[in-house]
Amino acid sequence: MPDLALQAESLLQRFRRVRARTLQLCAGLSAEDMMVQSMPDASPAKWHLAHTTWFFEQFLLGRDAAWRPRHPEWHYLFNSYYQTVGPMHARPRRGLLSRPSLDEVIEYRRYVEAAVETRIETGLGAAEAIVELGLQHEQQHQELLVTDIQHALWCNPLRPAYDPTLAPPSASRVEPLAYVDGQEGVIEIGHAGDGFAFDNEGPRHRAYLQAHALANRLVTNGEYRLFVQDGGYREPTLWLSDGWATVQAEGWERPLYWQADLDSAYGLAGVHELDPAAPVVHLSYFEADAFARWAGARLPTEAEWESAAAAQPVRGNLLDGRPQPPRAAVGEGLLQMYGDAWEWTASPYVSYPGFQPLPGALGEYNGKFMNAQWVLRGGSCATPRDHIRATYRNFFPAQARWQFAGLRLARDR
Repeated sequence: MPDLALQAESLLQRFRRVRARTLQLCAGLSAEDMMVQSMPDASPAKWHLAHTTWFFEQFLLGRDAAWRPRHPEWHYLFNSYYQTVGPMHARPRRGLLSRPSLDEVIEYRRYVEAAVETRIETGLGAAEAIVELGLQHEQQHQELLVTDIQHALWCNPLRPAYDPTLAPPSASRVEPLAYVDGQEGVIEIGHAGDGFAFDNEGPRHRAYLQAHALANRLVTNGEYRLFVQDGGYREPTLWLSDGWATVQAEGWERPLYWQADLDSAYGLAGVHELDPAAPVVHLSYFEADAFARWAGARLPTEAEWESAAAAQPVRGNLLDGRPQPPRAAVGEGLLQMYGDAWEWTASPYVSYPGFQPLPGALGEYNGKFMNAQWVLRGGSCATPRDHIRATYRNFFPAQARWQFAGLRLARDR
């Protein structure tokens, strides 16, 4: 019994901490800020607050036939993509939800939180896994909340800062680029053993690696600026066909948020001087792939990345309180494997051998998106520190740019 009580207390503390972190990330934002949806791929901050609450209500509290939702009509508003539990409001129109108000959404969070806390204190049994999934889900939305609000504020001609107190990166020393040999031959990747993992992280399986090497750090702003100045966005031979079509259609000339002078960029602290030594971020897969080709290299596969990262502790510029802008690499060996920027890989987002989605509606969590997307690894400055691990597989379509995504080069040996 004491062990069970300790586990329940630990889970309760974690639940409170994660839920409080989401509200902390909204500190300084107005109700008007939190209603803006700047593009179909992003969601208003207020919607993130409500949806992460709806998740606990739908998949945990809703398991109890005695549960009575306070606002049953909100189920339609805050369902994201779970077709098996009912219809939902169209994703591109989330910014039209002026009602319920922000105050009502926060009250909804408190109401559901109180019920979840009671469930934790009285014992969850097998439902403990659902609480853990809900917390991991909320941490995913914490990162999305940061990146979505940054994009929304950037769309404002005043270019307001998400947090003007954040210290923007200043010019720093560039760690020399070097290549570190990776493992060769048969390895194992994927989650196995204790601890939480999403269904798409397993099962653990064998993969074969050719002789290769990974760059010791992420590509920097200064290196990417050379690519821009060398006409990289004007040379079709560097780009995948769909990438070149996107460059032409969207008029891309530089990374998202970079100013035309190539010396400054918009970030969490507002418009600031570009640090040449800091990692370049807000790149699409198309841009990362084109740069790698221009540099005479390639993107690593996710198996190459995981084989190198698995031996390293999770440390780096990750989310602890308020997100800190990406920082320059410092040290020896493989650097920035975790934090600063998600790393695009050359691996399409597909299932591992033997993959089985979760049963029921939660089976829609990951498996249904294994189409026309690419895997990113390692987390970013907006990824909660206790959320990332070596086996974690993030994924986005090739044209996505608003996340803190950059790249690490790889080469065949």
